[in-house]
Amino acid sequence: MPILMQLPYFPQDIIEVVLLGSFLIAFLLQMVYFWGFFRRLAFFRNREYDHSGEAVSVVICARNEYFNLKNHLPLVLEQDYPDFEVVVVNDNSQDESLELLEEMARKYPKLKIVNLSQELNFFSGKKFPLSLGIKSAKNDIILLTDADCRPASDKWIRNMASKFRGETEIVLGYGAYEKRSTLVNLFIRHETLWVAIQYLSYALSGMTYMGVGRNMAYRKSLFIENKGFSSHYTIASGDDDLFINSVATKTNVDIDIEHGSHTVSVPMSSAGTWFNQKRRHLTTWKYYRSKFKRLLGVWSLSQLAFFTLFFLLLALNYNVMVVAGVFFLRFVSYLLITKMSMKRLNERKLLLFSPIAELFLIILYPLLSLFNMISKPDKWK
Repeated sequence: MPILMQLPYFPQDIIEVVLLGSFLIAFLLQMVYFWGFFRRLAFFRNREYDHSGEAVSVVICARNEYFNLKNHLPLVLEQDYPDFEVVVVNDNSQDESLELLEEMARKYPKLKIVNLSQELNFFSGKKFPLSLGIKSAKNDIILLTDADCRPASDKWIRNMASKFRGETEIVLGYGAYEKRSTLVNLFIRHETLWVAIQYLSYALSGMTYMGVGRNMAYRKSLFIENKGFSSHYTIASGDDDLFINSVATKTNVDIDIEHGSHTVSVPMSSAGTWFNQKRRHLTTWKYYRSKFKRLLGVWSLSQLAFFTLFFLLLALNYNVMVVAGVFFLRFVSYLLITKMSMKRLNERKLLLFSPIAELFLIILYPLLSLFNMISKPDKWK
């Protein structure tokens, strides 16, 4: 209040009206996103198809992932699907991963090993080993996951492959994280849920901008025709989002959110590891096509503006009933979209924590972007 009194050319009542008007504009923008985009996933009915029988190549990159490969790879190799192979790229592992893979290959004929024993820095991050894995695959449908992921069921390949019909060249799935009794785990699962709400909803709107490498599929022919990761090979991240961003169209993408089609990943145990992963992901945003940067930017800015103006107007004690009513409408919309999306994606015990996590992430993302300006995040292991 004292600050506003120091502005003689802008009477306090005019400033308050401008703040309220800006607050209402931010609210309307949020409603457009909730009910124009995010409702598409929240109320989505997954389309079930019989599998086409088309052969599939599962591609996994692994570096020093002995225990994850031991625990998760058999669940991939024992999928209920008639024709598939599993290509594992052992990327310069210093543990006993290669010995484990060779032992598994004797038991599972479907396993193909691509072993990298020298550091070849043609690409940043895991793009080079992933490119080798895709090019070594014998089938046109490439299904991607990570070594620290396990399929939620033995129907994972069947369900994802069944979506390749008509013009479909890309299928986006959901990669969940295991539930743990820690605060970091709550934030990780909330952020994973809301990233999925956005990229899956936009895909259903014909505006696909990314997928997650823990669970997505595309045709090898699409990868080859578009020269793989060559347009962004110098960027450490982007093997999932930048590639999909560049090749997705309004008609060549489908999604599969059947619970048996999910993958489940081992969550990061420390906040520092998770923060650094988020920093790597944020480095790719500036390379998105302009329309997607606008789409994501308006959502984030309206979200930040809404909460900032809400607390400011409360502090000014200006039209409290109106401000509180608008906030309540937004809060109900947020909870409804979150709850229905949790149901679709089989997420549990996040709803009550979700509003707190949303506020935390609104603050966190700008801070991580600032850190990226000061120093580069760690590379993919």
